[in-house]
Amino acid sequence: MTRDGIYRSASGERAIKRLYGVLLAELEASFERRWIDTRFGKTHVLVTGPNDAPPLVVFHGGNVVNPISLEWFLPLADRFRIYAPDTIGHPGFSAQTRLSPRDESYGAWVVDLLDGLGLERAPMVGPSYGGGIVLRTAAHAPERIQRACLVVPSGLGTGSLRRMLLEIVLPMVAYRLRPSRARLERAVQPMFAEPAAELDETLLEVVGTVFEEVRLERSFPKTATADELSAFDAPTLLAVAEDDVFFPPEVVIPRARATVRNLERVVLLEGESHFPTPDARSALRDQLRSFLTADG
Repeated sequence: MTRDGIYRSASGERAIKRLYGVLLAELEASFERRWIDTRFGKTHVLVTGPNDAPPLVVFHGGNVVNPISLEWFLPLADRFRIYAPDTIGHPGFSAQTRLSPRDESYGAWVVDLLDGLGLERAPMVGPSYGGGIVLRTAAHAPERIQRACLVVPSGLGTGSLRRMLLEIVLPMVAYRLRPSRARLERAVQPMFAEPAAELDETLLEVVGTVFEEVRLERSFPKTATADELSAFDAPTLLAVAEDDVFFPPEVVIPRARATVRNLERVVLLEGESHFPTPDARSALRDQLRSFLTADG
């Protein structure tokens, strides 16, 4: 099941891709850019890290561009060859074919992606929507996942719909109707622990441009069930943020323990929101590094 076309205008698409390039340059790393053919269309992949290092596949959050999430995990490139795809049907350089988050499409897309990259299996990191993609892969092709890191993930239940409506959706609509810096800061503030006024200017510009120029994906990946994941036994780390408006710990942790057979580690980011602060991201990377290298 697919839906085509995510941008509201050609100028909006150009603006998103320009900002993507600005954020990528700010990462100050050397990237190889690959295009992989999948059954749903071409997928653009950023590749970095030593050629002979073990692979690590990093999926990004929904309705944002790849470099925003990749920045969280980029220091892991000292030990891993990182493959970071632009999620198909989301802002970026991949095909605009939007996949259904309710069926097996994302799992099939990941299988095609791994085949195109020549990876039989790999550890995977998925923040937010990307965590849901990892779980869809675990349901569709569990043998392709070596280790799984689910970071503030979708796919394990959601928080209060009323809270999301009041704190996220309505301010976002207000911004789209009458864009202003104050309205943009109000719309994004619930997702961040630090004051929105102190956020990176390019990050805010990307979020605002996405609100204005992209037909947003409005559905999270479906909530995984124990039956779906019955064959998935890869070691799994779950990291949750204490004040996550989308995926609160009190919902996600019990669901993960009831659903994921080999949940080895649960990390609570205290005082954090959906987008962790730089200090929290640094602490999280330490957890990920030890978890991902546990096999030597």
